[in-house]
Amino acid sequence: MCGRFTIILPPEVLAEIFGLSELPRIEARYNIAPTQEVVVIRQNAEGARQLVTMKWGLIPSWAKDPHIGNKMINARCESVHEKPAFRQAIRTRRCIIPASGFYDWTQTDKKIPFYVSMADGSPMAFAGIWDSWKAPDGSRLESFTILTTNANSLIAPIHDRMPVILHPAEFDLWLDRDITEPEKLTRLYHPYPSDLLRAWPVSSLVNSPRNETPACIEQTVS
Repeated sequence: MCGRFTIILPPEVLAEIFGLSELPRIEARYNIAPTQEVVVIRQNAEGARQLVTMKWGLIPSWAKDPHIGNKMINARCESVHEKPAFRQAIRTRRCIIPASGFYDWTQTDKKIPFYVSMADGSPMAFAGIWDSWKAPDGSRLESFTILTTNANSLIAPIHDRMPVILHPAEFDLWLDRDITEPEKLTRLYHPYPSDLLRAWPVSSLVNSPRNETPACIEQTVS
């Protein structure tokens, strides 16, 4: 699962790693929660990558109630190609969610939050899909969900799911709107290698999305 994450990236690093033509204007976020607006990267009609802001929690284009998005913050990679809410988006509306790390909680009586980042401090790239929903007043609301896969050996003691994290060499394939065949995408759904990640316990500050400070990612005594 992925229920909270961070993005603490200098604009120039974000532009270089993700191949953006312009420096983005972003602020450090230490506790991004579902339903909030987040920057994501997609391919535009001309084939260039663009950074846009979307709501976290996918609202299918056919939905009658936008609140359905509150329950669609994640999509299981095993069923994303079959579920009605996702099967069209996974074909033609894929995106990358840039991040610095993500949080998850142990599934025991005492839920302990952990923070997971790249071992070398480099950015993460979550595989996502997006959709556009038309409101009754005619306005458009774009939203996204993050794909999840089975946990690797580092994450498994914390949670049995983790985000699908893409390697830089996989960015082009994932964003290419001309690639629609599931068999070309499913090979990207493997758990990210454990040795390339690190995880540590953090305080319960992260439990409230009102807390948006560097203290959220500080390691606590386990």
